[in-house]
Amino acid sequence: MQLRAPANPNRFARELFTGLPRRYDLLAEVLSFGQNGRWRRAMVDQVVTAAPRGVLDVAAGTAGVSIQLARRTGAAVVGLDLTEAMLRRGQDNVARAGLDGRVALVVGRAEELPYPDESFDALTFTYLLRYVADPAATVRELARVVKPGGVVASLEFCVPRSPFWHASWWLYTRAVLPAASAVAGRDWLAVGRFLGPSISGHYRRYPVWWTVRAWRDAGLVGVSAREMSLGGGLVMWGTKAGG
Repeated sequence: MQLRAPANPNRFARELFTGLPRRYDLLAEVLSFGQNGRWRRAMVDQVVTAAPRGVLDVAAGTAGVSIQLARRTGAAVVGLDLTEAMLRRGQDNVARAGLDGRVALVVGRAEELPYPDESFDALTFTYLLRYVADPAATVRELARVVKPGGVVASLEFCVPRSPFWHASWWLYTRAVLPAASAVAGRDWLAVGRFLGPSISGHYRRYPVWWTVRAWRDAGLVGVSAREMSLGGGLVMWGTKAGG
């Protein structure tokens, strides 16, 4: 049976990820064909150059990006995620990294951030837009809490454009990934079945050009998009206007 996101994406995301924290970091590598770490670094690279003092990391999950931001920028980092179970795992990771005083993890929704306007020097978000009902409104909300001149950077899965690599990606996400996920357990199987159709469906509704326009409409300038690993990942970045 094909797993599909219901009308309430937030509830769906919580249900999907609640059973995954213990193995999520490994799962992210499997889902990205071992490229997740490289993609994360490429996203954080865009923030490092801005030398921010305060960064909000949205869809922080188990805090992998939050930890990297703290280490590479020296900033105080707030990691926000919808799923409490993921954040509990993230807190363990933060403690092991010796960053308890530098990384704070909070439960919250990307669509309704609990912060005033212009609260952060920079913001990142990872694998988020497929789990919100209105991506354009969500990007506007994310941009709202960034100071003028601050950097916004994101990482998402993508769909390769080359016919050859698209066919290879389709085979991996529709056959190899679900089969491999089944070995890891029921929770992983649900993700394995969901991921490929979810990504394809998202980009049919919201192509990359649409997302770039949504960022610009949210008040971000200098918006750039970089396809990663033959099109399997997408790193975007831009600057809040007015700085």
